[in-house]
Amino acid sequence: MTEYLQSTFLGPEIGWLVATLALILLIALPLMLAVAMIIYVDRKIIAAVALRRGPNVVGPFGLLQSFADGLKVFLQETIIPSGANKGLFLLAPIITFTVALLAWAVIPFSEEMVLANINIGVLYILAISSLGVYGVVISGWASNSKYPFFSAMRAAAQMISYEVSIGFILISVVLFAGTFNLNEIIKAQEGHIFGFVNAYGVNPLLFPMAVMFLISSMAETARAPFDLTEAESELVAGYQTEYSSMSFALFWLGEYANILLMCALNVILFWGGWLPPVDWEPLYAVPGIIWLFLKMFMIFFIFSWAWATVPRYRYDQLMRLGWKVFLPISIFWVFLVSGYVMIDKFGWPL
Repeated sequence: MTEYLQSTFLGPEIGWLVATLALILLIALPLMLAVAMIIYVDRKIIAAVALRRGPNVVGPFGLLQSFADGLKVFLQETIIPSGANKGLFLLAPIITFTVALLAWAVIPFSEEMVLANINIGVLYILAISSLGVYGVVISGWASNSKYPFFSAMRAAAQMISYEVSIGFILISVVLFAGTFNLNEIIKAQEGHIFGFVNAYGVNPLLFPMAVMFLISSMAETARAPFDLTEAESELVAGYQTEYSSMSFALFWLGEYANILLMCALNVILFWGGWLPPVDWEPLYAVPGIIWLFLKMFMIFFIFSWAWATVPRYRYDQLMRLGWKVFLPISIFWVFLVSGYVMIDKFGWPL
């Protein structure tokens, strides 16, 4: 698309700008639709686990429930507490929503379908994901209220704790693949096990990292059973307590966009991304984006399943898991994987 628009009357610079904006919209708009539908799927899965029907009134099978909820919050009044810092109070949900969208720039939906196929895609994801805590912390502080402030402090500690472990897990994958480019990491998984299975996750050396990354993803997105930032029995609604209308909706959109991002990263780093599950020629006839979405749905199902069945952790348990379990194991695994890679490349030392 970029080359075509640059060759038209628009010229190289304007053509590149128009093509980039078109690609951004091509990712952002379907992502917003996906967020609306994934909220519906989330509620359906949780209802099924609890032997309920879930959304079933608005639209066929309740498919339009998320759109009805969106219309409801859009028509509500935006209430700003009198003691709040108005500028920061309104800025916080915008930061959360914007940062959630930025990370999708480097996600490869297929071999050719990626907005920015940069060589430092893993570092970009790590940098962008670390910015997400700012929206939560600013919202808690700007609300000038006790419970949102407690929630913001919890969120800051929780996200930092699990980002450290996620960083070391990513180093293990990068060492094994030999690249920071997400597309190249996916290609490195082709025929990885017995020349047949397209996934790092079934490798005995990387399977523990796949499990830890999945659990850390739940903690990083404050998803149950690690939703201590929104523990309704303790903090009402956490950092969102004082928010209403579209400012509240932006938090939800950002939260679910982050959950989808973590599902995509789980699939890309450990389960073959847009590759079919096995290296069998007929399966390559299915577009890569279909395989990616199917695998993402399976990871999201695990997220929802955990929410519906696993009780919430205490805060000390959450911190202990991050610092005393995941961090030492992930550091040890970096040494283990680097040793394996060196032996595989240069052979046993004499």
